[in-house]
Amino acid sequence: MASWGLKSCSEEESSSISRSSIQEARQSRLISRQHGVSKHSGDRFIPNRSAMDFDMAFYLLTQTRKEKEKAAALASHPGQTYGKLLAERLLPNRNRILAFQARPPASSSTAEETREISRSADRMLLIPEMADDYYLNALDWGSRNILSIALGRTVHLWNGTDGSTLEMMMAEDDLGAAASVSWAPDGRYLALGLNGSDVQLWDTDSQRLLRTLRGVHRSRVGSLSWSNHILTTGGKDGKVVNNDVRIRSHVVHSYRGHRGEVCGLRWSGSGRRLASGGDDNLVHIWDLRRASTATAPRTSQGPWIHRFDKHASAVKALAWCPFQSNLLASGGGGNDRCIKLWNTENGTCLDSVDTGSQVCSLLWSKKEKELLSSHGFGQNQLTLWKYPSFRKIIDLTGHSSRVLSTAVSPDGCTVASVSGDETLRFWNVFGSPETTKRSPPKPPPDLEPFSSFSRIR
Repeated sequence: MASWGLKSCSEEESSSISRSSIQEARQSRLISRQHGVSKHSGDRFIPNRSAMDFDMAFYLLTQTRKEKEKAAALASHPGQTYGKLLAERLLPNRNRILAFQARPPASSSTAEETREISRSADRMLLIPEMADDYYLNALDWGSRNILSIALGRTVHLWNGTDGSTLEMMMAEDDLGAAASVSWAPDGRYLALGLNGSDVQLWDTDSQRLLRTLRGVHRSRVGSLSWSNHILTTGGKDGKVVNNDVRIRSHVVHSYRGHRGEVCGLRWSGSGRRLASGGDDNLVHIWDLRRASTATAPRTSQGPWIHRFDKHASAVKALAWCPFQSNLLASGGGGNDRCIKLWNTENGTCLDSVDTGSQVCSLLWSKKEKELLSSHGFGQNQLTLWKYPSFRKIIDLTGHSSRVLSTAVSPDGCTVASVSGDETLRFWNVFGSPETTKRSPPKPPPDLEPFSSFSRIR
């Protein structure tokens, strides 16, 4: 019995101590509330009961509409401003149904970083004999990091990895100068469209002419585009021709839809659809599956999927969006000055912006939702746009004549531009490479990649 009595006594003492602790805690909490002290604890996703006034919350939920309007009118009275601010200071969040701990401040390491873009070119090279012709496509950057540029009757190659250069080809007099260049997907073979209507295919490793495609066009070939083994050519005669470079009879299909020179050609990333732009202010969308249903050469007079006629000038600038396969951007010449976005599934124009100057080329970023355009006249600038708002991010100036063509490096960061001012410039537009490999050595400041050639000043 004694042990039971002793045990009973300990329980009573413990219960008394617990009750007194609870009463002291309640009194302390009451005093803290009276003095406007509210110590919030717990998680910000779990309501804190000590920070809520259930009576006030119940009243706010059940008060009538007239009472709400009357309370709002009184609160807006100038005399109530001080009282309202005082109540908010002394009783923070007391009228909220659920009160949570404040959101913690964002860590500086996770804060969004703003990409810095230099307004000036990182490098500039002089390129004499650069034809100031809007309709030509004399610049391309291959997958093996080799830049090709057509200068008159000569094609120059610059290796972006080691800075080496090569003067690859001197066109014969009867063939004319190179009007367009385009790398095959493997980055080894280079196609040249010539003023004399022929197309040449070169192996750049062996510096050897593999074959010449003759009889494809009747005049200069100013635009080229690859889709695997299919080389598509666009000529001044208005024809768009698919050439299978693996076979002897290379012409497998010919499209007829343009009434003027074809100055823009771009295959989509999937290789299913082809966009062509012409001097007749038109943009056509073609489907490869319709073109490859027969092995014999065929001519189509109008099997285009869509025909866009909203531009008011020649359309050279074309670019398929890398993150939205059915989205095409097109840019018009001096009488149009607009960039238009097209849904190539239903043929609708999604947006149009007047840039204020001739649109010569377009490039989508591979990393961000951004579009880069190059322009003539006015500022002769490159402009970076945010998609889909079409908000102008930055203008890059430096060229003194229109920026005829642009090309992006394989890593998607550096953009090369050529202009009628006979300069080739490199711009760090789309950020830095993500690889951690050691960057390739750069040539000394006093040496230019093409300085070994006498015609490069």
